[in-house]
Amino acid sequence: MTTTVSATGLTLRYGGTRALDDVSLQLTRGVTGLLGPNGAGKTTLLRVLATVLPPDRGEFTVLGHDPGTAGGRRSARRTIGYLPQSPGFHPDFTAFEFVDYVAILKELTDRGARHREVRRVLEEVGLGEVRGRRMKRLSGGMRQRVALAAALAGDPGFLVLDEPTVGLDPEQRMRFRELVARRGEGRTVLLSTHQTEDVAMLCHRVVVLAEGRVRFEGTPAELTARAAGRVWRSTERDPGARAGWRTGTGDFRNVGHPPEGADLLEPTLEDGYLLVLDASRAEVTAP
Repeated sequence: MTTTVSATGLTLRYGGTRALDDVSLQLTRGVTGLLGPNGAGKTTLLRVLATVLPPDRGEFTVLGHDPGTAGGRRSARRTIGYLPQSPGFHPDFTAFEFVDYVAILKELTDRGARHREVRRVLEEVGLGEVRGRRMKRLSGGMRQRVALAAALAGDPGFLVLDEPTVGLDPEQRMRFRELVARRGEGRTVLLSTHQTEDVAMLCHRVVVLAEGRVRFEGTPAELTARAAGRVWRSTERDPGARAGWRTGTGDFRNVGHPPEGADLLEPTLEDGYLLVLDASRAEVTAP
C-alpha cells in the first residue's frame, strides 16, 4: 500500500529525558493503532506528527507535505485532524461554537459552508441535538465527542487521535469504532489507546512504543502471534509467569514461559503486547 505518512529518525528530549529515540515508521491508508505504557512517548509522537511540536532531530512528511518548512507545515495542517489527549474548552462556548472556532482555524472561511460542516460532524458523533448547549453543561463523554467532531471538521486526510475513547461508555465506544472504521476507508488514521480490544477490532496495523522507541510494527495478527505457545491455564498462579490473573472461571491465565505439559490457551493481542513490553524492559535493564 502507498505510504501516506513517513517518519525517519524522530528524536526529541524534554530536559534529560529522551521522549522519542530515533523513531521511524510508515503509515498507509486505514487505521493504525499506537500502543504503549504511560510515559512511552505516544503523546509526544502524536504531537510531532500533528505539527504541534517540532522534533529535535529527524524528518517526516504528511500526505506529501514537509512540515520542516513553513509552507509545508501550513499545507500539512490543512490535511490533519487532531484530537489531543486533554482538549481545552472555553466553558461558555456552545458545542457548535467550539467546533465552528476550530473550523475557522482550519481555514474554512465560507460561513455558510462552514456551518453546514459543523452541523454535519456534530451529527456524525451523535451530538446534533445538543449543539446549542454550553460546554460546561456537557458530560465528560459528550465533551470528548465534541473534540472528536472538531478533529473531523473539514474531512482531514490524516486523523490523529490521542486516547479518544476516554470517558466514553461501552455503547459510545462501539459507535466510535464504527465511525473510525468509516474514516479509515481511504484516509489515514493514527489511533493511540490503552484499549487493546479497540486495536484488535479496528486496526490493520499496530505500532508498540516503549521508552521512546518503536518495539513492534506489524499487523494485529503478527502481534498476537508473539504469544503463541506462551499462554497457559493453571489452577494456581504459576510463579514462573510474567503475568497471571484469576479469570471468571476460577482458573488462572498465565503469560510467559510455560512449564512442560502446560494446558496452552489461544493467545490474544493483549498477550502479545505484554510480551513485547516485557522484552523491551529486559533490553533496557540488561547490562
